[in-house]
Amino acid sequence: MSSLSNIIEQYLNKLIQQSGEKFVEIQRNELAEKFDCAPSQINYVLSTRFTIEKGYVVESRRGGGGFVRIVKVPLDAGELDMASEVINLVGERISERGANAILSRLLEEDIITSREDAIIKACLARNVLRIGLPARDQLRSNILKAVLMVIFKYYK
Repeated sequence: MSSLSNIIEQYLNKLIQQSGEKFVEIQRNELAEKFDCAPSQINYVLSTRFTIEKGYVVESRRGGGGFVRIVKVPLDAGELDMASEVINLVGERISERGANAILSRLLEEDIITSREDAIIKACLARNVLRIGLPARDQLRSNILKAVLMVIFKYYK
């Protein structure tokens, strides 16, 4: 028998496929009630099964009318679309962990080599960007976006 996490993941993937959109919005508490589990179980599934590396971005709004939006980010679109989508993922600020997750996905998709992955990660590391937050995450974002623009310019 599948674990509850697997069942919830399958359910959410099915919702995304059926939506006809690149995203689906859910209510965390309603989903927890549907599967008779704690909302923390839903958080676990979202944080481990719907990651950037796996091609998802999860946006969360808390509060009474709060929702969770799961966005599927395809990388098989045209080169300009792909570059635009990945650069939008970076945003104005990005943590070292977030940058590494994006780079890992690009490595998995054979968009960058393991050597390029290691070089870029070294340049974006916390111990290299020795300034305080939030400036460090803004600088990391600017560097990563500049590097990604070059990568996608020469990606074939």
